[in-house]
Amino acid sequence: MAWFKRTEKGIQTPTEDKKDVPKGLWYKSPTGKIVDADELAKNFYVSPEDGYHVRIGSKEYFEILFDNNEFEEFDKNMTSKDPLKFEDTKKYSDRLKEAIDKTKLKDAVRTAVGKSKGKDLVVACMDFAFIGGSMGAVVGEKIARAIDYSIRNRVPFVMISKSGGARMMEAAYSLMQLAKTSAKLAQLADAKVPYISLCTDPTTGGTTASYAMLGDVNISEPGALIGFAGPRVVKDTTGKELPEGFQTAEFVLEHGFLDFITPRKELKDKINLFLDLIQNQPIR
Repeated sequence: MAWFKRTEKGIQTPTEDKKDVPKGLWYKSPTGKIVDADELAKNFYVSPEDGYHVRIGSKEYFEILFDNNEFEEFDKNMTSKDPLKFEDTKKYSDRLKEAIDKTKLKDAVRTAVGKSKGKDLVVACMDFAFIGGSMGAVVGEKIARAIDYSIRNRVPFVMISKSGGARMMEAAYSLMQLAKTSAKLAQLADAKVPYISLCTDPTTGGTTASYAMLGDVNISEPGALIGFAGPRVVKDTTGKELPEGFQTAEFVLEHGFLDFITPRKELKDKINLFLDLIQNQPIR
């Protein structure tokens, strides 16, 4: 039987004979550049032609920052509860279960300690795939415990933010995490332990209003969205047209809220360079 058949509308391949391209074989950036998925991974998930930084999660950031991808994860089985029995279009408890099943994560942040360029480093990294990287009680508690470890052991702390903001399903419990994490970072500063904040795409809402902007050094990846409210909300509230590039990392840097923009492939070197400078260590 022929692999095609003619119809009045032209040549049509039967469904059972179609050869689908495997998912993930190619990636198309927002500017239209197409890159092989394996090449993209080797390039730190940055499109080589246009420099577009694809969103990645804690798994990939841990691979980038920790030597040989070796680390000890903290509180990896801590999960959120539903204290308010919240329900909108579906129950919060169901949302949590779906997010856990889909992402294989327990919540929107992972925390760990390991070696980075031979020196101890504590990293807390958010995952946008888990309910938009929203900040609930577990996120705040895991970050607080990671900071406590840094203080006890005098290990530098790195926070990688990627979040839509506070988790509305936990209401006031979520908002309390802004104060909780900020207070812990004040203790970290009092202990004179370095803190570097990395803002990735997107860093918004209560995350920006708390730990994301409190680093000894605040850095970002190129092109990241950084802000409190979204551009539409800001425009509707102020009634004014927004500047071009409003809330991009480059705009935020120009207006003094960031110290550096760091391409992902240079991230490990730059973070360790900043830490060496802060701690007055020989540059490696």
